[in-house]
Amino acid sequence: MAKQDLPNQQPPATEQIFQLCIGYMASISLNVVTKLSIAEQLARSPMDVEDLARVAGVNADALYRVMRALSTVGVFHEVARRRFEQTPLSDLLRADHPQSLRSFVLFFPDPLHFRSYANLMHSVKTGQPTGMPTFGQELFEYYRDHPEESAVFNAAMMNMTATFIPAVLAAYDFSETRVLVDVGGGHGSVVGAILQKYPQMRGILFDVDHVVQGAEPHLRAMGVADRCEIVAGDFFKSVTRGGDTYIMKNIIHDWDDERSLRILKNIGDQLKKNQPRGRVILLEMILTSGNEPQLGKWADIEMLALAGGRERTEDEYRELFAKAGFRLARITPTQSPQSVIEAVPM
Repeated sequence: MAKQDLPNQQPPATEQIFQLCIGYMASISLNVVTKLSIAEQLARSPMDVEDLARVAGVNADALYRVMRALSTVGVFHEVARRRFEQTPLSDLLRADHPQSLRSFVLFFPDPLHFRSYANLMHSVKTGQPTGMPTFGQELFEYYRDHPEESAVFNAAMMNMTATFIPAVLAAYDFSETRVLVDVGGGHGSVVGAILQKYPQMRGILFDVDHVVQGAEPHLRAMGVADRCEIVAGDFFKSVTRGGDTYIMKNIIHDWDDERSLRILKNIGDQLKKNQPRGRVILLEMILTSGNEPQLGKWADIEMLALAGGRERTEDEYRELFAKAGFRLARITPTQSPQSVIEAVPM
């Protein structure tokens, strides 16, 4: 058998290193064309790059070079000289696509991230996030003081929820919950989606004031505003009362063990006083051992560099819950990278 006919042949090691080194070029280029709404322009038919550039108000030759490079990784297809058409990948960049990832792409490969990752060595040396050397403050303090960046972040989190929550709802039964409290729930995409499926349920959205100020229109658009109370507060100090189930999506992974325990103990205090048979549910990725590819292992670097938290294994979650006065009851995998992690008071 000729060498080129070998199945599943890996590229040469040198080529793999080259690809890893230049990977950021593709991601920032994807961010640029998304900001320029190129995918929206190509939604109906192929277009010449000169026409695309004129509508976007950019240099035609520069745009061509970026789109030509992206075409090598499946984003856009050059059908003729300097003429491009949509692909299944670029289709997801459209804001009106039912599975749109536009908000995700506007956030993750954004210059804010590039600035932060330029200081990754600081995190590796100290174990601390890059907020102080990058912004002069912690990441969430930066978002509090920069509403436009905060809006991009919240939109990306809602985008992720829209992608993952159908798998969560398919895998886990929330029917026993009467009042669901979404702790750190942003604009309410998680509690809203669950309330849509369970019309007998009531919800409470709990997050800091500058975040929940933008929640009501989203809950109204989801048709659940009349069943969801909005409460502002700081989960490091306390959480709102009234729920028999407290849910957090991608909240505990934002924080180190000390601060995660503070949040969980505050929830435990409310459950023990008011709902001793209640529960807490985390929507998080569970890290596995071995060398197989796993999104969570890269998400863990995001937590190291930006938020100061970490992704965790099953054993680490069990230990964290125990320290907070909870027992890990079960973990329900889903068809998404996230699992449903359920714990009950001891």
